[in-house]
Amino acid sequence: MYTGLAPLVGSLAIASLVSAVPLQKRGPDGSWGHHGNSGYQSSTSVAPPAPTDSGSNPFSFPLSNGFPNIASGSSQENDLFNQAHGTLPNGPPPPAPPAEDDLLSLRLIAFNELWEVAFFTELLSNITNNVPGYQFSDPNQRQAVINAITAVQAQEELHALNANGALAHFNAGPILPCQYVAPVDNFHDAIALASTFTDVVLGTLGDVVTHFGQNGDNGLIRGVASVIGQEGEQDGYYRSLLGNIPSANPFLTASVREFAFNAINQNFVVPGSCPNVNTINLPTFGALALNTPAAQITAQDSTLSFSFSAEGQWSQYASCEGLNVVLINQQNVPIVEPLTLTGASNGQVQFTANFPFVENKLFGLTIAVVAKGDTFPDIVSVAANTVFGPAFINVL
Repeated sequence: MYTGLAPLVGSLAIASLVSAVPLQKRGPDGSWGHHGNSGYQSSTSVAPPAPTDSGSNPFSFPLSNGFPNIASGSSQENDLFNQAHGTLPNGPPPPAPPAEDDLLSLRLIAFNELWEVAFFTELLSNITNNVPGYQFSDPNQRQAVINAITAVQAQEELHALNANGALAHFNAGPILPCQYVAPVDNFHDAIALASTFTDVVLGTLGDVVTHFGQNGDNGLIRGVASVIGQEGEQDGYYRSLLGNIPSANPFLTASVREFAFNAINQNFVVPGSCPNVNTINLPTFGALALNTPAAQITAQDSTLSFSFSAEGQWSQYASCEGLNVVLINQQNVPIVEPLTLTGASNGQVQFTANFPFVENKLFGLTIAVVAKGDTFPDIVSVAANTVFGPAFINVL
């Protein structure tokens, strides 16, 4: 029974929601720094759907309103606009096709937004169906959360439709949905996970608009910048639910497209389920596990435990020669920490690295990777040399 909610004002009715196959429940083995598992299916305008046992069934599209295929001008689109408290942008697209690098960014955005639709659809269903772990002692707080997540779920549908619509307009898409799993099984952990992946999205969209500017595609910047603000509003709400201050830092942690792409693939996508993920031309890293429990990472200096698999294509890194842990926090120069091997067995390499919180004020999101080299002037150089990662650390 969840009781730790901050009050929320809202009056959005549950209307035009969607149902889908629920997300698989998984153990706390991801590198997101949170523990638990999730499952969800949405409600309808008449009544919530019956609870289901997610078992081993991953989340699959389409939703009952047809998403990801919503016809322009349809009743489904109008219902979605009402649920989202707004519409898709209706201005003309840029007259010239974007650079191929910026089409890549739009593909990544669509890839991420499809995952987010799956996650919030599942979360909303768990709450409306009173699934164990998603129950509330106060019905007013429960309804307030339903109001908020109802809007967020629809807003993420529109984000995905907008990105895929742009790709289709320029004959470069759309990105097709995968099947998804989520490593949470209760409301608190689901909100903590939502806060973390939203942190990553905020940093990554900053990278996207940087590419737009560098490539001369200024016409794409304003729309994506509006989504940065919208995702920031979401994250402040999630942080408040978790008992944290709404804004984590004066300058939020940077990310890059490569980190977001690998995080989604490693943690949430069912392998082999994405029909055209091959069109997202970004490198694939080995998975980096953060083994120190999240509850033990606090606002003080500490030593963190990590591991990675050194099998197959990654076997050349089993000795860790030439590798270091790199920490990215806020808009600061990356921090390089030597790694200390602590063991290796069954293809798994275990090691530790310092987490120098006090000197560097490592509040909020820190992105950790293992990279080749020991000098990195910026996050772009880190990404170019990353071998394993990312893992995510959140402090207050």
